[in-house]
Amino acid sequence: MSIHISIFGVGLIGGSLALCFKGKPGITVTGYAHTEEYAAQVIAKGVVDHVTLSAAEAAQDADVIFLCVPVGSLESYIQLLSEMPLKPGCIITDVGSTKASITACASALALKDACFIGGHPMAGSERSGVGAASSLLFENAYYVLTPPDDVPDDKLQKLIDLLAHTRAHIVQVEPRLHDQIVGAISHLPHIIAVALVNQIRTYNDDNPLYRMLAAGGFRDITRIASSDPLVWRDILLNNRDVLLPLLRDWNEEIQGFIAMLENNSGPGIEEAFRRAGEFRSELPERRKGSIISQYDLYIDVPDHPGIIGSIATELGAQGINLSNVQIIESREEVPGVMRLSFRNEREQERAQQLLTSLGHAVYH
Repeated sequence: MSIHISIFGVGLIGGSLALCFKGKPGITVTGYAHTEEYAAQVIAKGVVDHVTLSAAEAAQDADVIFLCVPVGSLESYIQLLSEMPLKPGCIITDVGSTKASITACASALALKDACFIGGHPMAGSERSGVGAASSLLFENAYYVLTPPDDVPDDKLQKLIDLLAHTRAHIVQVEPRLHDQIVGAISHLPHIIAVALVNQIRTYNDDNPLYRMLAAGGFRDITRIASSDPLVWRDILLNNRDVLLPLLRDWNEEIQGFIAMLENNSGPGIEEAFRRAGEFRSELPERRKGSIISQYDLYIDVPDHPGIIGSIATELGAQGINLSNVQIIESREEVPGVMRLSFRNEREQERAQQLLTSLGHAVYH
């Protein structure tokens, strides 16, 4: 039995899905690109079997359509598909990080000869675009499906079987519950990070020492504040009904710390840290989640000629691939700090073992 898959939005997520499906027996993958320039990039990357600039052509023979477009564009694409003669039994799914609104939209349109099943692969990368696509992106990640109550069991199972090619862990969640949970563990942290960075930015206007000393840990814990502004505008506005109560709860937590500091409550502060540490220790470590994991190592490097090249050579000799190298501090006669970034935890662990065995001071 052959399956024809169409992917609207062949970027990081769409391209990675395409790579998971392409070349599998009986599966053909078509990508829809909105411009000739982007179609050329998709062709060059080789992630799909066929690329078209026509949405109608991409949709007409599809058994499964993946909408991998920004959250703010999802409803317009659902509307577009509802006006097309789709293949009877077609499954339409998406990859957006909010689910209630798109599920309601699809239900209201009463799609002809098709059914909608919301999806959210909880994996990503700091890189974007089809050039960053990887067939390994979803491996060991949670892939959330939010099927409506009336979706036929065989259609849901067909999508689940197809997604087995991603090697992700499939989880079924009610759409509104999904938005509540993801709002708390992903959307709220992004807001907090942005607010914190902007607070420090205003202090830095009067004293540039803030920016100079906010290296290392501060930069790391606030890295999600560098997320795409347009993407996050759409996500936050779409999930505003969930986020407003979450932000009020956050304000209560902050008010609690204000009260503890005003009252010199050492035991209260200790208890807050104890409870947080206890819960955090229970969180899964070796699982991809809604916020992209970092696989970085830091090394103190003395001011010796060739030291940076020698470290990279040692790693390369052992087949350990670097995704990025950054020198955080390197001045004459002052030790520098080199940040080495890796694509996955396995590469990070191999590098740490090698560099430690070579006598380097390595830390996370």
